[in-house]
Amino acid sequence: MPEKDEKLREAITSILGTSRLGRKKVIVKVRKKYPGYGSSQIRRVYQKYGFSLYKRMKRKRFDNPANPIAVPLERNEEWAMDFMSDALARGSRFRTLNIVDQYNRKCLGIDARTSMPSRAVIHFLERMIEKHGKPKGIRTDNGPEFISRELAYRAAKHDTVEAFIPPGMPWHNGFVESFHNRMRDELLADNVFDDHTHAARMVAWWSQRYNQLHPHSSLGYLSS
Repeated sequence: MPEKDEKLREAITSILGTSRLGRKKVIVKVRKKYPGYGSSQIRRVYQKYGFSLYKRMKRKRFDNPANPIAVPLERNEEWAMDFMSDALARGSRFRTLNIVDQYNRKCLGIDARTSMPSRAVIHFLERMIEKHGKPKGIRTDNGPEFISRELAYRAAKHDTVEAFIPPGMPWHNGFVESFHNRMRDELLADNVFDDHTHAARMVAWWSQRYNQLHPHSSLGYLSS
């Protein structure tokens, strides 16, 4: 391997770490940290030495006009909210409640708990509204934690519209699904959590890193 390629390959490897990034995002991040490299040079080494991502097979989707997702035009126009789950080292499960502003893809907050009843959802949502301001709408699925009467009452109190996606159609909550993919690849798949405190600490660290460093192609490769 030529020496110039070896140095660039090492630069790409350091940028990637354990994350999954496509060619365009790698080029942006490498040029930002190593401005001496050109786009075509990075592209050539990226493809030549096997950094290219495999293409995931796309599932056939049928269009459904119910609550179609749209790109908001301002902050707090619509938030997306959903759950993820993972296991601690000893085998017990925990859940995270993730809230994303669909305008700038910013992770507004992640709450990690071993149990997430509707009252915990309401409490965390109230904290996020106090911190970031109230949204005009919140997009969720039809899970029992999201359709409780108490949550509907709190949403109405803040003049917030709840937009429930059709059952079995997660792409109607596509922004938070994309966030979940990134969180699963960069955090959950690569770490073993000793206990709930460790998991909560790692989640907080990763969410801050995501907001500060992750480039979004839809935002011109800017971070949140």
